[in-house]
Amino acid sequence: MQRNSSFGTSWADQWDTGADPSPRARSSGSDGKKQGGGVEKTKAAAATGLRKVKEGTQHGFQWIKDKYQKKSSKNNNSKQSGSEIAGY
Repeated sequence: MQRNSSFGTSWADQWDTGADPSPRARSSGSDGKKQGGGVEKTKAAAATGLRKVKEGTQHGFQWIKDKYQKKSSKNNNSKQSGSEIAGY
């Protein structure tokens, strides 16, 4: 029985008939210029996401503040009307 060596060809090497692309071919565009749009796109997406989070947080805090103020005004009105009924 023959032992498989870890230095032999891998499954991908056995079945992949195409040549591996060079790293330089992937980093340059069709006209030979480097593609640098990735960083700008990432920054734009991050800025948009951060703006959405900020707006959502502001709306959430405003909603909580409104709910608290409504609850406080109900409590204050009921206390005042209760004391008037009791004759204090």
